[in-house]
Amino acid sequence: MDVLIHLVVGLHIIGIASLLGGFLTQLKAMGEGTARYTPAMLHGALTMLVTGVALVGLNQADGNTVDNVKIGVKLALLVVILGLVYVKRDDEGVGKGLFALVGGLTTVNVFIAVLWT
Repeated sequence: MDVLIHLVVGLHIIGIASLLGGFLTQLKAMGEGTARYTPAMLHGALTMLVTGVALVGLNQADGNTVDNVKIGVKLALLVVILGLVYVKRDDEGVGKGLFALVGGLTTVNVFIAVLWT
């Protein structure tokens, strides 16, 4: 079971990298006011959602304790991120505030995962 959990954690990290990497590649465009949500950002957020839910289930099935409050906060942030990226995915440009919000929430989500014990 540990190998499967580690494999899903690796996929979760790939999702985070896709979402945050897509954001970082658009920083220059954000400064110019032409930033847009890329398909990589949408796919990264979806990957994070699917693998995150799988990780909770796998850890509970393995008998590990899961901090439901932490998972709930992370899920709430991810739902906001996913909602913004999904709704605005076809827009030619996204406002600086909304675009920065996705990057900020993603970063907060990473720090919650790492620092909240």
